[in-house]
Amino acid sequence: MRRTLLAGLAAGAAGTAALDAVSYLDMLLRARPASTTPEETARRAEDALHLRLSEEGPDSDAAANRRTALGALLGITAGLATGVAYGLVRPHLGRVPLAALGAGAGLVANVGTTGPMVLLGVTDPRTWSASSWLSDFFPHLAYGMTTAGAFELMWRRPEPRRLAFAPRSGARALARACRSVARTA
Repeated sequence: MRRTLLAGLAAGAAGTAALDAVSYLDMLLRARPASTTPEETARRAEDALHLRLSEEGPDSDAAANRRTALGALLGITAGLATGVAYGLVRPHLGRVPLAALGAGAGLVANVGTTGPMVLLGVTDPRTWSASSWLSDFFPHLAYGMTTAGAFELMWRRPEPRRLAFAPRSGARALARACRSVARTA
């Protein structure tokens, strides 16, 4: 079980890196700004839990900077936790195609991050534009496919490969070929 948890954690880390890379690539290509929903989620959680992120007050630069960091850390935590959950569940799923496993992991990661935002009133997916859906869909798909693929690589024991020929027979064939070349020279 420890092996699957660690493989899940590592796979979740790889998936999180893929999600971030696809998100930043989208920002680069479309010149879109970073999403403010992670920061707003941190702000709403801060208010709901009566936390103070800075002695200077909730509108200070220090509090805003901490909110930005907290929003990013919540996303990383969600990615790692989804990877660990994947590691716990995957051994019980049998021979499911990798594409289905990846889509499932991406969906779970999406719900895990969007769910708290919906519950805190930060966003409502029913009001999202097609562009917003795509900005959310592709990074989570990248997360899921990377997480599933990385986990499979770490979890599956490699199958022993049979050599096409025994080492001695290969050496003998090489020696025969060398003698044949030497005779003709």
